[in-house]
Amino acid sequence: MPVNSLILIIFGFMFLLSFILWAWTLVDCLRKETDKGNTRLIWVIVIVFTYIVGAFLYYLIRQPKRVKELGR
Repeated sequence: MPVNSLILIIFGFMFLLSFILWAWTLVDCLRKETDKGNTRLIWVIVIVFTYIVGAFLYYLIRQPKRVKELGR
């Protein structure tokens, strides 16, 4: 297998994983986030426009705080 094909497969796999994380955080935010003070809208905008960076920010910062506050 040529090196170029291997690199393409690795990057394709990384893109697929990042897309799954992004979609999962977006769905999680839409379903479980409270709409108090437009929190949901702000996080959806952050997740959509910053792609994987926004997904990581939501997952690492907001989700634990939401679970602590709301229990879900």
